[in-house]
Amino acid sequence: MNNKCICVYICYINLKFVENTQFKTMTTSQISPPKYLQEEPSEEWKKFFSTLPKEKGWIESTIYNYQGFWSSSRSIQGVIAFQQQFQAQDSDIILVTSPKSGSVWLKSLLFALVNRKNNPISQQDHPLLVKNPHDLVLFLELDLYADDQVPDFSLFTSPRLMATHVPFASLPKSVQNSRTKLVYLCRNPKDAFISMWQFANNLRLDNHKDTNSIEEMFDHFCKGVSIYGPFWDHVLGYWKESKENPDKVFFLMYEEIKKQPKIYLKRLAEFLKCPFSKEEENCGVVDEILRLCSFGNLRNLEVNVNGKMLTGIANKNFFRQGEVGDWKNYFTVEMNDKLNHIIEQKFQRCGLKFLYI
Repeated sequence: MNNKCICVYICYINLKFVENTQFKTMTTSQISPPKYLQEEPSEEWKKFFSTLPKEKGWIESTIYNYQGFWSSSRSIQGVIAFQQQFQAQDSDIILVTSPKSGSVWLKSLLFALVNRKNNPISQQDHPLLVKNPHDLVLFLELDLYADDQVPDFSLFTSPRLMATHVPFASLPKSVQNSRTKLVYLCRNPKDAFISMWQFANNLRLDNHKDTNSIEEMFDHFCKGVSIYGPFWDHVLGYWKESKENPDKVFFLMYEEIKKQPKIYLKRLAEFLKCPFSKEEENCGVVDEILRLCSFGNLRNLEVNVNGKMLTGIANKNFFRQGEVGDWKNYFTVEMNDKLNHIIEQKFQRCGLKFLYI
C-alpha cells in the first residue's frame, strides 16, 4: 500500500470514529435526559398523578395541580418529601420566590450577608466566585429532597440557609409554626412572565424540543397555569403573612431593591438579626457585597458562563438581563390590557402595588 492509499485509509478510519462517537453521544443524550426533564415516575406515583388535574407544561411535557399550585411530577414528589420529612429550626432562613423573580440574585445576597464573617467579601476564593448561587443555597424540593434523596442536615452550619418555590399554604407545618425566617422576593408579573417564558424555551432548545409561543404561554399564565402558580396566589399568600407576622416573613420587591439596593440590604440584615456594624459600614462592606453580587459581575464569572448544575441546566440560563421593564419589548397592547385587568381584580384592596419601569 503506497503512502497515498495509507493517508486515504487513515482519513476513512478517522471519519468512521467521529461518526460512531457522535452517534453514541446522541444516543446517550436521548436515553438519559437531564434530571429536570425526567418524567417517568414509578407505577405508584403514576397512579397518584393520574388523579391530579394536568395541563401542558412550560418545560416538561406536562404539569400537574397539587394543593392548588402547578408543577412538574419530579418537583411535586420533592415537595411531598419536603412536607413529610423536613423539621424546621427556629434559626433557619428560607428564601422564597415565585420562579424567575430574582432567585439567583437574592441567593447571592443572602449567602454573602449571612456568611460574611467566615467568608470575607474580599477573599480571592470567595464561594460566590467559584460556584453558582443555586449550588450554595439549595432548593428544598428541587435539590435536597428531589429524586428520593434524604438530606444530611448535620453538614449545614447554623443558620441553615435554604430556598423554596412552594406557596405558603403548602409549606411544612414545622416551617409555618416555628420562628424560621422567610425572605420573600416578588417581581412584577409582566417581567416575571417574560423571564419564565424565555427561560423555559431556552431549556427546551437545549434539549432539542420545540419552543412554546408567547401567545400560548401568556394564556396559560393568565389562567393561573404557571410553574408554582397561579402567580397571584403565590404572591398574596406571602404578602398577607408578612402583614400578619412581620417578624417571620420579610416581603421584598425586586424593583425596589434594584432602585435602592443599599437600603434594602441593610433592612434585610436587620430582619435576619445580623445588622452591619458601624465599622463594617465605614469600611464599605455593604458596597462590597452589592458589587460581588451584582448581576453583571455574577453573569461574567467563569462558573456561570461555562458551568452546569447537577440537574444538567447550564448556569448561563439563569442570567438573562435582570432588567425592569423588559416586558415592553414583547407585550402587545391587548396582552398588556388583559393582564392589567387580571392584576386589578386579583390585587385590589390588598395594598400591594407593582413597579413596571
